[in-house]
Amino acid sequence: MKRLFDIAVTTLLLILGALPIVLIAALIWVIDGGPVLFRQMRPGHNERPFEILKFRTMTAAADGIEDVGNARVTRLGAILRRYSLDELPELWNVLRGDMSLVGPRPLLMEYLDRYSPRQAKRHQVRPGLTGWAQINGRNAIGWTEKLELDVWYVEHCSMWLDLRILWRTWRQVIAAHNIDHDDTTTMPRFSGSDDAE
Repeated sequence: MKRLFDIAVTTLLLILGALPIVLIAALIWVIDGGPVLFRQMRPGHNERPFEILKFRTMTAAADGIEDVGNARVTRLGAILRRYSLDELPELWNVLRGDMSLVGPRPLLMEYLDRYSPRQAKRHQVRPGLTGWAQINGRNAIGWTEKLELDVWYVEHCSMWLDLRILWRTWRQVIAAHNIDHDDTTTMPRFSGSDDAE
């Protein structure tokens, strides 16, 4: 049921969002130049790697780097990030089956050997466009709390919970809450399961 829901909703969103997606791609190309998309390998369900797609929001020199400061974020990129528009290409990842609409956010491949056994449970489901951690702090909370929220979702996931998460995500995106961890970067790197805040 979850997969059928993902396909139906994502197909509708891609149809309705086709024009905005094309316009954003054109703006990036005209204002910041190519490439338009940011591509990076991420771990998916059962840690299977897949290539995530996002609109590029940083200078081309920062492409492929996750933890550079906001000085590398372009003016257009800052607007796209504020309203999570940079993540629209991930709808293609959902349609392909790499991701789900709801699930733990896909993090970096290099983090895989840094999780505790409990934290590694986040990969028992498909990663999502949004998740329980995103509506309960997003980038304003530390890694320990964020990963525990991911595991809580895995242990309690249901269609009703997914619908609740999607509704609250929509409200947070409109309000642009908790986008950045602090004034310098989106989120500090995860160095291990005992990370402090």
